[in-house]
Amino acid sequence: MSVLIAGGAGYIGSTVASACLDAGITPVILDSLVRGRAEFTEGRIFYEGDIADGALVDRIFAEHPDISAVVHCAALIVVPESVADPIGYYEANVTKSLAFVGHLRRNGCDRLVFSSSASIYRAEDGSPVTEDSPLAPQSPYARTKAVCEEMFADIAAAGQMRVLSLRYFNPVGADPLLRTGLQLKRPSHALGMLIRAHQAGTPFPVTGVNYPTRDGTGIRDYVHVWDLAAAHIAAIERFDTLLTASAPSIAINLGTGSGTTVRELCAAFNNVVSTPLATVDTDPRPGDVAGGYTTSDRASRLLGWTPALSLEEGIRSALEWIPVRDKMLRD
Repeated sequence: MSVLIAGGAGYIGSTVASACLDAGITPVILDSLVRGRAEFTEGRIFYEGDIADGALVDRIFAEHPDISAVVHCAALIVVPESVADPIGYYEANVTKSLAFVGHLRRNGCDRLVFSSSASIYRAEDGSPVTEDSPLAPQSPYARTKAVCEEMFADIAAAGQMRVLSLRYFNPVGADPLLRTGLQLKRPSHALGMLIRAHQAGTPFPVTGVNYPTRDGTGIRDYVHVWDLAAAHIAAIERFDTLLTASAPSIAINLGTGSGTTVRELCAAFNNVVSTPLATVDTDPRPGDVAGGYTTSDRASRLLGWTPALSLEEGIRSALEWIPVRDKMLRD
């Protein structure tokens, strides 16, 4: 069996491709390399191009008629960039996704696993969200994900596609075998900032200590990227059981179910490194919120999936990935 992975040269897509290989599934990668890395496709079936290129999609299906499902990870994902260039983001993430679905239907493929995002929830007060929580995307990027979910649900309701949307929370870490990982040299997420502070020997600023969380600091849901990849394998294997003509679309949150505060993230980091990282309490930054996390009941019930890897394991693999990344990626 083969699975087409759009965006399979990016962080999540390449990790899903590794998980497919380990599960005996052949990944067929389609990536424009606008953000993906060619190095992540070495030794794998790879087509360089755009998801909106109908002729290329037709060629992929003609050359790989055993493709049974598609994992759609192709998207632009930088929030500030989406604010500055909403037209570019709606074109790349929405318009091209609509064209892509048309190409899939023409080639007889109706199984789509869509990489969505927890950013479509507001999640500001430190409380958990479920798949039934109100949606309130706060950026053009997040709105493109919400629009795609609604668009795919409409197409599914018309009997033209079956769609499983996986709403990721905060992925961390790398493929445990270090085949792929985060391609950015200086990631801006909290773990990336922790690593940089540790490397520089400077205290890490804890921005805000009076939020309505268990220790007063912001809370996020950090899930190991390899656990995310395992959820995709479960989604592929259970697709026909979960999605039927009477229930052709569904969304599932992927997170730890408990969340991690900033202080807990710092403590987990210090459990991994040999030299403890110092922290300093500071005021919240403009726009900062308490954050939130997800319950994982639906993922457990429908996918048989619960996270298997700890936050410490995610931190450790992220640190181990750094020297591998610097050797592998030709910046």
